[in-house]
Amino acid sequence: MKPVLCYIGLGSNLGNPTANLHSAIAQLSGVEGIELRGVSRFYVSKPMGPQDQPDYVNAVVGIQTRFAAHDLLQILFTVERAHGRVRDASQRWGARTLDLDLLLYGDAVIATADLHVPHPGICERSFVLLPLADLAPHQVFPDGRKLQDCLAALACDDLQPLG
Repeated sequence: MKPVLCYIGLGSNLGNPTANLHSAIAQLSGVEGIELRGVSRFYVSKPMGPQDQPDYVNAVVGIQTRFAAHDLLQILFTVERAHGRVRDASQRWGARTLDLDLLLYGDAVIATADLHVPHPGICERSFVLLPLADLAPHQVFPDGRKLQDCLAALACDDLQPLG
């Protein structure tokens, strides 16, 4: 299998979110078969859904891998669990120590029971698009939409760069 450029969204709002993201990035880059290609700036954002939770710290990393998409997803779940993440289907937008989302897997479109790529709602989430634009400002999604067009349609004033 040829190497695939992928983008992974990271988010955390429990414990020490910044440290959680740094630790997750280090763990991902330590996996044999994953090559870290870039890390966006970190951004602080308001939570989606219930507002009675702390703000999030979000980022995007670019990686190159030969792992199949579903295998990569399992690696992401392993990293989440290593950071104390417990998946609870009843709390779709609840607070979490770490959330890793496979945003893009090359130019693939994947729609299975457990994986949708590009990530659903990618063009409606400023906390995904702005960090992704740090790494791939000219990204065109598999459906032909341009990242810059999606970004222009959103208000990004709810995001603050960290540091």
